Amino acid sequence: MSTSSETPVLDTLAAMTIDSIERCGMTPDLLILTRIAALAASDAPPISYVAHIDPALKTGLTADQLQDVLVAIAPIVGTARVMTAAGNIATALGVAIAVADTEIESQG
Repeated sequence: MSTSSETPVLDTLAAMTIDSIERCGMTPDLLILTRIAALAASDAPPISYVAHIDPALKTGLTADQLQDVLVAIAPIVGTARVMTAAGNIATALGVAIAVADTEIESQG
């Protein structure tokens, strides 16, 4: 495989995400909430949620809104997936906070 990048998988995922955003008519907050619902429905691991934390914060989404999404999809995807999603979101937030703390420490 020929690639000019050291992170071809991440680059591909980023390109797919940009393309999706450009082709979608949803508002940024609705787009992120929809993606969170899809992650929960597909039983995604915590790292999948990490990629959505910064965009969620930038759109002004609140923890209550994220919880509302999980409540809304619970009858469809089931208790186990919703509970797993809640735990994975908490883990992802912990990872994001740890990364932010590391960045702050390296700057100071």
